[in-house]
Amino acid sequence: MALAFDEFGRPFIIIREQEQKTRIRGLDAQKANISAARAVARILRTSLGPKGMDKMLQSPDGDVTITNDGATILEQMDVENQIGKLMVELSRSQDYEIGDGTTGVVVTAGALLEHAEQLLERGIHPIRIAEGYEMASKIAVEHLDRISQKFEFSLNNIESLVQTCMTTLSSKIVNRCKRMLAEIAVKAVLAVADLERKDVNLDLIKVEGKVGGKLEDTELVYGIIVDKDMSHPQMPKRIEDVNIAILTCPFEPPKPKTKHKVDIDSVEKFEALREQEKHYFDEMVKKCKDVGATLVICQWGFDDEANHLLMHRGLPAVRWVGGVELELIAIATGGRIVPRFQELTPEKLGKAGLVREKAFGTTKDRMLYIEQCANSRAVTIFIRGGNKMMIEETKRSLHDALCVARNLIRDNSIVYGGGSAEISCSLAVEAAADKIPGVEQYAVRAFADALDAVPMALAENSGLQPIDTLTAVKAQQIRESNPHLGIDCNDVGTNDMKAQNVFETLMGKKQQLLLATQVVKMILKIDDVITPSGY
Repeated sequence: MALAFDEFGRPFIIIREQEQKTRIRGLDAQKANISAARAVARILRTSLGPKGMDKMLQSPDGDVTITNDGATILEQMDVENQIGKLMVELSRSQDYEIGDGTTGVVVTAGALLEHAEQLLERGIHPIRIAEGYEMASKIAVEHLDRISQKFEFSLNNIESLVQTCMTTLSSKIVNRCKRMLAEIAVKAVLAVADLERKDVNLDLIKVEGKVGGKLEDTELVYGIIVDKDMSHPQMPKRIEDVNIAILTCPFEPPKPKTKHKVDIDSVEKFEALREQEKHYFDEMVKKCKDVGATLVICQWGFDDEANHLLMHRGLPAVRWVGGVELELIAIATGGRIVPRFQELTPEKLGKAGLVREKAFGTTKDRMLYIEQCANSRAVTIFIRGGNKMMIEETKRSLHDALCVARNLIRDNSIVYGGGSAEISCSLAVEAAADKIPGVEQYAVRAFADALDAVPMALAENSGLQPIDTLTAVKAQQIRESNPHLGIDCNDVGTNDMKAQNVFETLMGKKQQLLLATQVVKMILKIDDVITPSGY
């Protein structure tokens, strides 16, 4: 861009190839941006809450995804508009940071923008609206701290963790098994958690799925499951007290680095070469046997000759195991990954109590279970389901539940769900608005109204009368000054979320409000959009 002046000395901007670009500015730009962001929020609005609908997305190569996880829907949707992309980034950052609440954060941002649009039409400057929103979000976050509750849990008393994970799972397809899956998620997190440091490494929890069986067959394995079978069909299918050699070197003859040619012109030479090769393999197998290994897990393939020898020498082996799985096996069994046969020593072997091969259905589908490991800090959640989509969606749901359990171990404060926290914050912000002088007061009120969008969407998705239900709950909260009253989505007959055991993490709720406010401020500050016009 270059700056030029007209004959009165007023500056104007000259844009390169101006006739090929479209440009909207001022109020029009803000309205266009707001409507783009609202369009994205509207798509997600119907998938909020326990009765939320699912979305079916088809990728360009024909893969179908059915999900109601906000982050996944937005990732798979091809959003063209730049402001729409900001909403995608918003749900992604909530997913990275918290793992849950990805739909709620976008719905909140959409509602904030909707109310901002009404204020812009009244002629209030966008910067004043942004500042008002910032003040309101501070008030709301402080109020969340006041209404939050801490709960204690221990390794023997995990009920409160399970209840919170059940709240997360109740909005997913898998809600009929939510109790069982929540228990699995909590046990998996506690198995790998470092409770002194209040930290959980989710990389140690592997989630595997296999089509077949029913959702109720999902199990937690204290060990690793590898989607491989023994390299030779006659090797034993079950080994106890195993010493595992974890190798990243192949059972193959060495390949010279240079180009070479071997001329074999007699049977003797061929025999000598074969003997040499056999001797080479023998050495390899002998090294593994000498250090006391009773199972070899290798990242690469085996020569047929080597496979035959391994079977004859009674050394079971697994080949083509991926790098990530190798690392997990090494962590779980306490072994070391060995890059060369010469470096194998007894102390580098991993220990496991039981390695078994399990077949599924009537097919040749087999998987290897490595259990009772020396250091059971790595666990696997093994999901079964009727079809691939169900398994994929269960993986996504479990990811949310695992993240919630991790967040609770980091910070065990909770607020109540069902929109009760939002209604309570809305009332607090509304009350604080009266004390604020100036134009920002309007923006703070608008923030309070926008917070009602989440409970309203919950009521709408549950088939209740949205406005009647919301006003009734709000009036009841004021009357009883009880911040635990929310929308009764499951028709239990009580609005008290404490009685319904609907919990959400304080961390997640705070993050939702802060992230939504930040993105809305950013969108409001854009007043000039220059885009290259279409081809």
